[in-house]
Amino acid sequence: MTAGPLRGFYEQPEVPDQSGPDRARRQARMLREVLEGVCPPAVIVDIGCGDGAATALAARANPGHRILGLDWSADSLGRARAHGLALIRAEAEPGGLPIGSGQADVVIMSEVIEHLVDPDSVLEEVRRVLRPGGTLLLSTPNLAAWYNRGLLALGVQPVFTEVSLRGVFGRPGSQVAGHLRVFTRRALIGLLAARGFGAIRVSGACYHDVPRPLRPLDQAFCAWPAAASILLAQAAKR
Repeated sequence: MTAGPLRGFYEQPEVPDQSGPDRARRQARMLREVLEGVCPPAVIVDIGCGDGAATALAARANPGHRILGLDWSADSLGRARAHGLALIRAEAEPGGLPIGSGQADVVIMSEVIEHLVDPDSVLEEVRRVLRPGGTLLLSTPNLAAWYNRGLLALGVQPVFTEVSLRGVFGRPGSQVAGHLRVFTRRALIGLLAARGFGAIRVSGACYHDVPRPLRPLDQAFCAWPAAASILLAQAAKR
């Protein structure tokens, strides 16, 4: 798929560009843990910052550090400016990130990789801009989430997967999110290792759209990341 149809899709006002409070708090917490003991100012790059709400929360929770938000949607960046963030309109693929090699201490990709045509090239760019030993924080939906295992066995399209940019077909839900790639824990670890990352740790997180009666079960599956709703990866540049 070319960038043209995707660009048009993401510029539509009905396409969500908000992280939501749970994801924003999770991102801020993960970043705080990574930055513990790091003398400011560390340089943090948030790829796919959307409306900037999660980036702004991370900045407030980690004062003294420099956080830069990148996104390719002009509308999203317009909303992000209200948070007083340093922002760049840029594409992670295929032209490359407008950041010098070895300049970033941390790169955040919060539920971005599933939207990419060429995740290999983007991860190579992320590795280029990270300093030696720098950290990638990445989150993405889990194809092998506990409920997807049951849905697929019944012949139902798994949650998080999509066959069209124009509508939802064969799976629960009604929101088209533009997911092009969906990962299992094993596949995500393998891809990160192949692109030059090490010390890879993957944990699990809940999905906010799980029906309320099933949320305790969703929380319990966080202890088994391979079947959790969301995969949270932390990896270091080798």
